[in-house]
Amino acid sequence: MISAPVLRRVGFVGLGVMGEPMCRNLARKGNVRVTAFDRDAAPLQRLAMVGVERAASLADLMSVCDTVFLALPSGAHVEAVCGGEGGLLAHAQARHTIVDLGTSPVDLTRDLAGRFAAKGARYADAPIARTRQAAEDGTLSIMVGADEPTYEAIRPMLATLATDITHCGPVGAGQIVKILNNMVLVETVVALGEALATARRAGLDGKVLFETLTKGSADSFALRNHGMKAMLVDTFPERAFSTQYARKDLGYALDLARSVGLTLAGAETADGLLARAAESGFGDLYWPVVARVIAAQRDEVADDNGGTSA
Repeated sequence: MISAPVLRRVGFVGLGVMGEPMCRNLARKGNVRVTAFDRDAAPLQRLAMVGVERAASLADLMSVCDTVFLALPSGAHVEAVCGGEGGLLAHAQARHTIVDLGTSPVDLTRDLAGRFAAKGARYADAPIARTRQAAEDGTLSIMVGADEPTYEAIRPMLATLATDITHCGPVGAGQIVKILNNMVLVETVVALGEALATARRAGLDGKVLFETLTKGSADSFALRNHGMKAMLVDTFPERAFSTQYARKDLGYALDLARSVGLTLAGAETADGLLARAAESGFGDLYWPVVARVIAAQRDEVADDNGGTSA
């Protein structure tokens, strides 16, 4: 009698808006056994239906898993999970590979890679792009920073999450590309918000504007998704990528630029608008809500000049 093969044990930390569907796809399609850790019991209960097991602690996770994926909100969370008391570094061995699927600062990424390397372990940055629906469908885009052997080892698992996987270079390269991707996206959405506000103030239907832009050189992913599906209909739900998160990622881009001696005027303008959106009470809303701040600017200028608001 031929015994069934022993499946590889893979860990997953962080089961939020993007993490839960990614973990689900890994469990369903990855030909691995998945053990997950999160402070919230609800996603763990849902994922148990597809065979995901619950780890009692990060130490428990590291004891049974060789590869551990992180899907955390920020670099601060990654540092806490990796370097905090009882974190992944405390239990790292030569058999371990840690993969950060979130957006984290480049310097932190390289620092953590060095700290894991001192334990003989490997580290890769593999930040994801696209929407929650893409996470559900397994059609994300992933930008990987890793040495070639590490990339080849994790690529089959990443393929359960994404349709586009790009090896950008050594550790940190994936974060550089993702951070700049987000910077370009935010600045594009700001431009769309400016165009929409201007068109409406000038008496043009915003739908006519955006639908026509899709047929010309201004067409973009941002226009068809952030523009058409959120800004045009003024719908900015919670439990989507928030204004606070968008500003966090843009801050990483500004920090990266400063580290190489650049000042990014467009990104700084966008950061200021996101800050105003948060101050206006939109911090937890889907971040294209920055369009509301842009649309309100004429009233503020009129008030500053002693005029009356419309």
